[in-house]
Amino acid sequence: MLNAIVKFAIVAILLWLSPVEAAIPIASTRIWPAQDYTRLTLESKQAIRHNMFMITSPDRLVVDLEDVEINETLNQLIGKISPDDPFFKSLRVGRFKPGIVRLVFDLKTEIKPQLFDLKPVGEYENRLVLDVYPAHPIDPMMALLESAVSAPQITEPVAGEAKVDIPQSASGVAITKPGSVPEMRARTLIIAIDAGHGGEDPGAHGRAGTHEKDVTLSIARRVKALVDETPNMRGVLIRDGDYFIPLGGRVTKARKANADLFVSIHADAFIKPGARGSSVFALSEHGATSTAARWLAKKENEADLIGGVNLDIKDPYLARTLLDLSQTATINDSMKLAKYVLGELSSINDLHRGHVEQAGFAVLKSPDIPSILVETAFISNPSEESRLNDSAYQDKLAHAVLGGIKHYFSQNPALSKPKLAQIN
Repeated sequence: MLNAIVKFAIVAILLWLSPVEAAIPIASTRIWPAQDYTRLTLESKQAIRHNMFMITSPDRLVVDLEDVEINETLNQLIGKISPDDPFFKSLRVGRFKPGIVRLVFDLKTEIKPQLFDLKPVGEYENRLVLDVYPAHPIDPMMALLESAVSAPQITEPVAGEAKVDIPQSASGVAITKPGSVPEMRARTLIIAIDAGHGGEDPGAHGRAGTHEKDVTLSIARRVKALVDETPNMRGVLIRDGDYFIPLGGRVTKARKANADLFVSIHADAFIKPGARGSSVFALSEHGATSTAARWLAKKENEADLIGGVNLDIKDPYLARTLLDLSQTATINDSMKLAKYVLGELSSINDLHRGHVEQAGFAVLKSPDIPSILVETAFISNPSEESRLNDSAYQDKLAHAVLGGIKHYFSQNPALSKPKLAQIN
């Protein structure tokens, strides 16, 4: 009888201790605020069961976490809510009831939240991700128009050509005579500039600790500044901050902005530190032009795994495009643009290969926008990593990209192109 009582007491103690012992510690918390959306990440060795709901008057977002330990790492998340976060006003963390930790976010505006799990990948353990989107997202085209209200539209030749009056069709398309030199028409040309990686996806690392996502954003901003200074051109940054955008979302954002060209900026990496030089890539429908191009495309296409895409709920960016038209003409134009940009890069850096390469890069798969991916240099090469961190060299890279764009338009006038339907 005594033994039975002792056994019962031991079982009772174990049952009482088990919730405490099973509590999941949060290993890391991160937050990436941006106007496009804010992402909050909780990382742990075990997956976290969760629930989410909204409260009004005042507007709050509530996230309940099951069997989670309130440790210092989780409490530090409170201080990571910055005053300039576009969506979160403040955060409270506390024990709601046994087994439940509650996060209460006070909101600044109406939102559309998504909460989802990501399995371990790369350097990451299990991640619980909260993506907060604006209920009424800013349209890229409207934002561009608003930013250009005070900018005068001046019709000038693209690359130093003599100005020629070129007639236009009724639809506003420039008409060129046989043998004449095409000129940039009065319509504003929109250049989508994509800084590779971002947020949860740092991209490649240099030996000195440089992150690809930081270098690409700095160069992209310089390209945009130069594009905006060019008559009849405006730049649109696909990513204007340290946050992640899915690969398909980058294409969709460029198409929503009615972009004429898409330029994705990257900084290459290889397993051997001796690899060096600049490269430019276009999309291929028929396989990669080299083993290295295939390897690089595979690595870049894994960005969605690292950055984290919600597969259960459709991301607002990921409108599927009806690819019912051949991409052959767009790829041909992409190849022309790539050759001009590669030629400009050859004047400031060695070329990794002396020709444009092609592979199945997901970020280049717009059916109606000539698109290229520029590997500015090898961040894995110590000397090139140092150059990539140099502001003067970043300026040279930006000028090279713009020079290639100008050369492309001087030979290939931007005509009206049909927009393909999208499924929302």
